[in-house]
Amino acid sequence: MYFINNKEYKCSVAVTLDIFNDRWKLAVIWHLLDNSKRFKDLHEDIAEITQKTLTVKLKELEEKNIINREVFPKVPPKVVYSLTPIGEQLKPVLKEMYKWGIKYVEDYGELTNDNLCNAEFKISK
Repeated sequence: MYFINNKEYKCSVAVTLDIFNDRWKLAVIWHLLDNSKRFKDLHEDIAEITQKTLTVKLKELEEKNIINREVFPKVPPKVVYSLTPIGEQLKPVLKEMYKWGIKYVEDYGELTNDNLCNAEFKISK
């Protein structure tokens, strides 16, 4: 039995699925793989997400200790998001998801050069 965040789970996969229960959290992590970013930069990187949803997802990931939120005391306030050590451990997982997604599209769809997420620098780490 697994007990974390005041919840009980029968399987470690259930823990993982509970944390990453939507596409936005993985997108945030994906865009933090190469370096720390400010809110504005993340919002520009994940163009389809609303500011409100991004704020909620950042808070959820921070509560789960996947990302750090660092506030710099200056005017205007500067907040930077980065991966925690446990968040960094997701790099090989996302690398495999990236490669699997390409393979899936090659086998069952069509791969074009438009709007490809340039991840070569991310997956080499």
